[in-house]
Amino acid sequence: MLYRYLLGGALLTGMAGCAHHNTFFQRDARVLPPPTAALPPGTDSVLATAGRHYQRSGFYMLFFGKHYREVWATPVQVPVLNPTTEMGGLKFEKRGGGFQTTSATVESQEGREYALRTLDKDPYRTLPKVLRHTFVLTLVRDATSAANPYAALTVPPLAQAAGVPHTHPRIFYVRPGETGLGAVSEDMQGKLVMLEEKFDGAENLTPAFGNAVDLADTDDVLAERYASPTHQIDQLAFARARLLDILIGDWDRHEGQWQWAVYAQNGRTLYRPVPKDRDQVYFRFDDGLIPWLMSRKWAVRKFRTFRPRYEDIPGTVRNAHFLDTRALPEVTAAQFQQLATDLQRRLTDSVIAVAVRQLPPPIYKLEGEYIAKSLRARRDALPKAAQEFYQLLAEHVEVAGTDENERFVTERLSDSTTRVSVYRLPEKKGQTVDPRPFYQRTFRTQDTKTITFYGLRGEDEFVVQGNVNKGIRLNIHGGPNEDMVVDSSQVAGSKRRTFYYDTKTGNELTEGPSTVDRRRRGVAAHAYDREGY
Repeated sequence: MLYRYLLGGALLTGMAGCAHHNTFFQRDARVLPPPTAALPPGTDSVLATAGRHYQRSGFYMLFFGKHYREVWATPVQVPVLNPTTEMGGLKFEKRGGGFQTTSATVESQEGREYALRTLDKDPYRTLPKVLRHTFVLTLVRDATSAANPYAALTVPPLAQAAGVPHTHPRIFYVRPGETGLGAVSEDMQGKLVMLEEKFDGAENLTPAFGNAVDLADTDDVLAERYASPTHQIDQLAFARARLLDILIGDWDRHEGQWQWAVYAQNGRTLYRPVPKDRDQVYFRFDDGLIPWLMSRKWAVRKFRTFRPRYEDIPGTVRNAHFLDTRALPEVTAAQFQQLATDLQRRLTDSVIAVAVRQLPPPIYKLEGEYIAKSLRARRDALPKAAQEFYQLLAEHVEVAGTDENERFVTERLSDSTTRVSVYRLPEKKGQTVDPRPFYQRTFRTQDTKTITFYGLRGEDEFVVQGNVNKGIRLNIHGGPNEDMVVDSSQVAGSKRRTFYYDTKTGNELTEGPSTVDRRRRGVAAHAYDREGY
């Protein structure tokens, strides 16, 4: 029970580690003694380990897993970070807010922002104070070895080929005595760090984003999406990015792991996803007795091990459930299959080979062939994984409106299909709005059990029509303003299939033979979690 708490709580935002590194300094191919102070003058690279402290005995690994301990303990050649010359000069801007890594925002001479963070992590601040000086800290820290510290280096070639935006991470060593990193200088001295672009704000746009006008956080994107139907997420682009996540086994894709490129198109604003923070790619967890038990479906299901076969799609996507339900409600089974087939075509054997070769040579020697073999096998099976992902999303679908006035039209077309269309309504008399639906999807009865509507604010109309022998259950949550529901549909049999949830006063309901009136007092009837709290 304690181990489950440790993994499910303290590891929620990532694996953890400690601060000791074994380093051998090199200059002109000569191995120098490992100093504890300054490097010899002119040293521009070192032979360093990401975390030799993760080495454990065979008996220990029997219970807690081999993980990537050998990778963490293997020396690799990395450049020494020189803040005064890198990118023409990097200037410290601010300390990052992460609880497990030491991180900072640094700015180049061109005004581009970069994230700088330590490879290893320390869970000290994530634990309750009563546990911070106990064996619990050691156990949680040790679980960092389940992550491959160099995996993020392989993602750019894969993402580029897949048509998914990406950063260009690089690894450096921060010399002992380094003072050019502002408030984090002391905390980063003697450690391996990762430097990659930050995609936050218009000032960090690059030509790769085309005619984008801004870069936004997920919280801001969702706020705009629910404010007006003129703000929409590019759902196919997000589905493509999520299939790449599944392919590389990146299970930690919660809403904080994304930025969004903002595009102005014909009177509307479109948001396209930009993934970041690839800490959990190629995760290896279930190779010890205790982590094997804790990664079962009845325990901490999200910790999925990367291997040639997809072992558990629901577990792999669990951390992103909140965002998936809000950014993918319009994507159909056919579209998921088209995307999966396209990714198969793009991610050739040669692309995979180039990607895996981005690992440091000693790490490639340890893991490269296995990762490449696994990627090829997962690519070949991607359509099946995409179908399982679709079915998971399609079983219970949320269709949310905005804070403006809208009309939700549900047509029970046949026993096997139901079409939902959402239209914008005028906010005031005489206003002209786009007559086309801003949301439309035909659902299959065999895939979908429930469709839940949220009108949010605004005075909304819900129209349900069509006579069928069997149909999908509809849950209608009107919202805090005055709404109208007209249900003329009929589903054969004794079960009624349209449920209306709202307050008792201020709303109009025209019932049909399939209607269930669930109106009551209190705002809980139409509450909607917009931020994931």
